[in-house]
Amino acid sequence: MPRVVLPTLLLPLLGLSTATVADCPSSTWVQFQDSCYIFLQEAIKVEGIEDVRNQCTGHGADMISIHNEEENTFILDTLKKQWKGPDDILLGMFYDTDDASFKWFDNSNMTFDKWADQEDGDSLVDTCGFLHAKTGEWKKGNCEVSSVEGTLCKAAIPYDKKYLSDNHVLISALVVASTVILTVLGAIIWFFYKRHSNSGFTTVFSTISQSPFNDDRVLIDGEENEYAVQFD
Repeated sequence: MPRVVLPTLLLPLLGLSTATVADCPSSTWVQFQDSCYIFLQEAIKVEGIEDVRNQCTGHGADMISIHNEEENTFILDTLKKQWKGPDDILLGMFYDTDDASFKWFDNSNMTFDKWADQEDGDSLVDTCGFLHAKTGEWKKGNCEVSSVEGTLCKAAIPYDKKYLSDNHVLISALVVASTVILTVLGAIIWFFYKRHSNSGFTTVFSTISQSPFNDDRVLIDGEENEYAVQFD
């Protein structure tokens, strides 16, 4: 049976990967260590941080979380060189009043911070974190923003598709079904090809193996030779 080779572009849709397939969803994402990052450079009107977060979850990611100085520096450098983002970027964090602490939306541990020297108000309710793109410091601000100039998103490797829409799931199902159908058709074609090839070989072999001199011809030749001897 012939081996079916899937096109490289189909592998991410099927949840597969190879050593040559990029770990991130597409070339518009940037990989750093074990995560993929994208800056959605679309200015949008929002009623709260959840509207901003939905921009990321719609791409199978979440708002940015930062866990060490190297990651913070990488984001700053990429914002300046490639993404050209605004001065202040919303971080994917919120203030949990139950624990009186900041937490990341992606449920990762708060292992690093880079807060600027800043006086906190009487209450941190509805307080979010912002990354200052020029200094790399974090600032506290009100979550009730009315608009953003871009959204910074992050997805872990392997790329998590749990937030994908039903359309993406349908496309994946269609690709799988198409692959199965092509595999079955390939097997059928291969079967008939092999059957036809074997039949042709048998026919040719049978034709070649037949003697050019059958019994009747040998008998006639014998009689002709006997008649020639008598005539002489």
